[in-house]
Amino acid sequence: MDGFTDTTMSNQTNQDPSPDLPREPIQRLTEPLARFLHIEAASGVVLLAFTLTAIVLANSPYSSAFLSFWKTPVGFSLGGFEFIHSLKHWINDGLMVIFFFVVGLEIKREMVLGELRDMRTAALPLTAAIGGMLVPATIYLMLQWDQAGQRGWAIPMATDIAFVVGCLALLGSRVPNSLRILLLSLAIVDDIGAILVIAIGYTSSLNLSFLALGFAGIGLIVMMSRVGIRSTGMYTLVGIGIWFAFHESGVHATIAGVILGLLTPVHPWVSEDTLDSYTQKLRTFLKGGGWQDHQERHTFLRTVERATRETLSPLERLENMLHPWVGFVIMPLFAFANAGVVMEMGALTDSVALAVAAGLVIGKPLGIVLLSWLAVRMNLARLPQGVSWGVLTAGGFLAGIGFTMALFIAGLAFDGALLDAAKLGVLSASILSAVVGMTLLLRLLPRKT
Repeated sequence: MDGFTDTTMSNQTNQDPSPDLPREPIQRLTEPLARFLHIEAASGVVLLAFTLTAIVLANSPYSSAFLSFWKTPVGFSLGGFEFIHSLKHWINDGLMVIFFFVVGLEIKREMVLGELRDMRTAALPLTAAIGGMLVPATIYLMLQWDQAGQRGWAIPMATDIAFVVGCLALLGSRVPNSLRILLLSLAIVDDIGAILVIAIGYTSSLNLSFLALGFAGIGLIVMMSRVGIRSTGMYTLVGIGIWFAFHESGVHATIAGVILGLLTPVHPWVSEDTLDSYTQKLRTFLKGGGWQDHQERHTFLRTVERATRETLSPLERLENMLHPWVGFVIMPLFAFANAGVVMEMGALTDSVALAVAAGLVIGKPLGIVLLSWLAVRMNLARLPQGVSWGVLTAGGFLAGIGFTMALFIAGLAFDGALLDAAKLGVLSASILSAVVGMTLLLRLLPRKT
């Protein structure tokens, strides 16, 4: 009997998990980044699959049915009021608001907690991103000045981080983490630039009444946060109202998503010390007679549940919840609806397609390396460890993968034949940029032994 007891106690001891090591402050930053990069790498594969499927269907015998499907009217009418748009419009102006909301969350996180919080650290990705926006736009305008395609000048400005991270994932541990962080920060600054371009450069006419209503909704969000309202449902309801007001005002509705993302609190409502005191009370409560009282048990557990949930900041909670939906549902659906373009060999020589391709393939790496060199030369920034000028150039080519934001801006700038040409330029340039960037990294990065 004693032997059995000793064995049982020994097994229990072996099964007891080792105590966790103390969490370092840096882990609060690196763990969300690791999760982000993992989702981006996997979602890049899904995005590529949907893109290729859309291109195949658009060039198949089912082309007419496939392209017509996205024009299906969807909406509702109430009395004399009608709110009916094409299925593609609902994706681009509706679902993509969630994409832009997550972009706003990522920008807020990086500016408060991440690489962009310190100007010295942010100097290199900031200057690189500025170069990666200005030079492609300049090259495009040089080729399209005073022509029908001039309105598409912003198409080659943005970087698609999902595809970039997917490419880096193929190289595994050979890629220095400093390059991943640099390109991620660069892409976020790119997103800020693209958002400003959409808000300023692609707003044709304004309905000031609806615009005022939208800003009143934003003021209501700020007031709700100040007085301590924490109901996700209420914020969602007001957010939908803001989206509708912006949609009807003439400002692109997706800007509402970015603004709401930037307004999301980055700090938790409940401290870890408060949660710890609740867990201690819970242990005491479980041993006491109150556990038998159904109402008291329900009330106390709901309070503990709320404290546990709100130990995570609203930003972290929403980003963790929405990021997989954006990466695996919304962006692939956007690509499926927008990447379908009829491939004609003659269209590859279209001036708009060539201007977009030149901006992405030539302008992106040129602008990134040039302004980075100037920043380093002027002692404003320094190259991260493990990133040489050659590796930065390779990263600059990968940044030429424009895709999601580039297609989005192309849809704002053009329609018809010009839109098809711009899409073709984006697709061909993204493929070429990926091939050149990956080839350079394979040659320049040392093999892991």
